[in-house]
Amino acid sequence: MTHPVHTPAVAADGGLIRFALADLLGGRATSMRLELSDAGAAEPWLTRLAGPETSLTVLGQGQADLPARPELGRLALLLWLRRWWPASPSLGVPSLDPALLDLETAVATAEVEDLAEGLLDGFEASPAELFDAATADGALLAAAPPVAGEVRGLCARLATWFDGQDDVVRAEAAAEVSARWETAASGQRAYALAAGTDPGTTGEGVLTSGRASVDWARVPPGILDAAEDTVTWRITAAAAAARLEVEVAGAFADAALTAVAAHDGEPFAEVPLALGAGRFAGTADLDDAATRLAAGVHGGRITLVVGVAGAGVAGTTPEDRAQVVALVRARPPEARTLAERAAAVSDDEEF
Repeated sequence: MTHPVHTPAVAADGGLIRFALADLLGGRATSMRLELSDAGAAEPWLTRLAGPETSLTVLGQGQADLPARPELGRLALLLWLRRWWPASPSLGVPSLDPALLDLETAVATAEVEDLAEGLLDGFEASPAELFDAATADGALLAAAPPVAGEVRGLCARLATWFDGQDDVVRAEAAAEVSARWETAASGQRAYALAAGTDPGTTGEGVLTSGRASVDWARVPPGILDAAEDTVTWRITAAAAAARLEVEVAGAFADAALTAVAAHDGEPFAEVPLALGAGRFAGTADLDDAATRLAAGVHGGRITLVVGVAGAGVAGTTPEDRAQVVALVRARPPEARTLAERAAAVSDDEEF
């Protein structure tokens, strides 16, 4: 099965609508794949989306490839950006502002609601919830200056949509944000992305050490640098007990993270990680068994996983991550989203 990192998707009521990542990032999506899980729930919106004749065929087969609808492709891409965007200063891929992503996703969700009523019943977030998230604590105000004109336009569209939904409070709030940018001063939002430092190399007192990469599927989005080999670890001999020291370079935001060390697949130590200056780091004392293990095995037989280490997680491979980064770096400027354009202006660079 193809990993979700390669297949942006919209979770519809009674089905899943998938796109090829390369097509969406390249701005050339021509087809979408429908996979139904509940034909009864999917039938009303599918008929509105594809017409009676095509919908009967799809309902009978349970899946089908159909011509892509731009509204669905746009929403699938934005949802993918929120989960998988590989921000990394070292790779030249800037962080995307969550408030701008929320605002554009709110507009895209509203467009899909208008395209096929009922398609997003039970969806992960409504336009109202996304707009509330975008404007909470002044986040949109701080993010908007590099793309103020576009933010104004999107808020005006949302104001009209909310008004049509009889959501007077949000219609007025969106109109107020739109009007505010008529006179707002221009500026830039700074992205403070500090690179971490190596905690040390093998030397006196070091039993074993190594490097590792962060599996994107095991950590929350937008927390860590997406580059390879950002994790360094070592086990050192101490007076009372051996210690496992872990550092993860490139922290964008705080989160509850741990690192789990394993020998031949069997975990033997867990280290809580705390946010520091542009990095996560932590140490943990090892018990006698783990100390003997560290002293007696080659570091290459020890693996270190940052984030969720459960066997049920569908992890990404180095090849998965390299392919995604290559696609992102080759993304044509005309296909970029609002958050990408803002990041390019703020960083004053192309990626």
